[in-house]
Amino acid sequence: MHLAAPTPVNAAGTVTVPPPATAGRLASVGSSPVREILALTARPEVISFAGGLPAPELFDVAGIRAAYDGVLAENPQHALQYSTTEGDPELRTAVAARLTARGLPTEADDLLVTTGSQQALTLLTAALVEPGAVVLVEDPCYLAALQTFGFAGARVVPVPTDDQGIVPAALDEIAAREKPTLLYVIPTFQNPTGRTLPAERRTAVAEAAARHGFWIVEDDPYGELRYDGERVPWIVSAPAAADRTVLLGSFSKVMAPGLRLGHLRAPAGLRRACVIAKQAADLHTSTIDQAAAARYLRDSDLDAHVAVMRAAYRERRDAMLEGLPAALPEGSRWNRPEGGMFIWVTLPDGHDATALLKTAVGHEVAYVPGAPFFCGEPDPRAMRLSFTTHSADEIRDGLRRLAKVFAQGV
Repeated sequence: MHLAAPTPVNAAGTVTVPPPATAGRLASVGSSPVREILALTARPEVISFAGGLPAPELFDVAGIRAAYDGVLAENPQHALQYSTTEGDPELRTAVAARLTARGLPTEADDLLVTTGSQQALTLLTAALVEPGAVVLVEDPCYLAALQTFGFAGARVVPVPTDDQGIVPAALDEIAAREKPTLLYVIPTFQNPTGRTLPAERRTAVAEAAARHGFWIVEDDPYGELRYDGERVPWIVSAPAAADRTVLLGSFSKVMAPGLRLGHLRAPAGLRRACVIAKQAADLHTSTIDQAAAARYLRDSDLDAHVAVMRAAYRERRDAMLEGLPAALPEGSRWNRPEGGMFIWVTLPDGHDATALLKTAVGHEVAYVPGAPFFCGEPDPRAMRLSFTTHSADEIRDGLRRLAKVFAQGV
């Protein structure tokens, strides 16, 4: 005999029907492992190489405070009011001037200000990606991009990489087979690997996009954080890709991530589509934050501030590189990034960076296992180390702690 389940009744005695479940798209999109690790390692005694966080002691607090004071003193009615979706004209003009000075002629009207470059990627995905559409990504890839494409219902296809980034021959073959809508790529100091795509490969990517008819989303959050070598031109600078490349930028790494200010530079038709998508998302990015950023760019020397950051980060990168041979087991491999925030490590066969993380936290040190960054077959030996958040002395101490993890054996 089977008994029927009791009918749900609320406190007032009314029969109730449960609300619908969350959308099915959530089932295939997990939370960010990096965010979970950051929560796990939030204790001050843990030296964390996990998060890609700018050094908080390097924020120009006085300059940013003065910028906010200035806009609130001079024109509070404007700073606290609704604004246009496209963004503050003064801020867009300043961003256009910075891009032009770095070799990419840009007008204010070429830009859309976004709530962080993460929103720019979300808007582009909304404008371009239908459910089931193919999106190509570097493998390994920035985690939040994988989340964004997963929410859109895209079929994300990994493109193989080597120590110099995405492999052009593999991209050409996969694009011919898959007919993608877009390729997402971080060519300069990539997250998670720190790699920089050489100029000849950037040209090959541009030509592949023209040949196979897909968009390129070129994300550049780290480009101003160069410590060695010569700047490599953006993919969007290549004539073959000018009509099909979107450049994403951010103030998070050079001014402050809490401002949540980013921008996208795109051809007119696609930019207009992103404006419409943004109107549906949040109407516009914070008026006062945009006004303060524009004021900061007018009254302060951001380039001088970035130079201070570069000097500090170069010292920290070098301290980590110097300490890795003693911290990691024999047979480990790692790269020497010319800039950015990350060093990519591959442990010897038989090591599992995810399994070792709990032991590492027990020694009050943390990192991000590399496996979650892979869209294709994950490499359990991979790990990402960030060197920007801690001083050189703290990095040396953290690496001594990390050495104890491997001294215990696999």
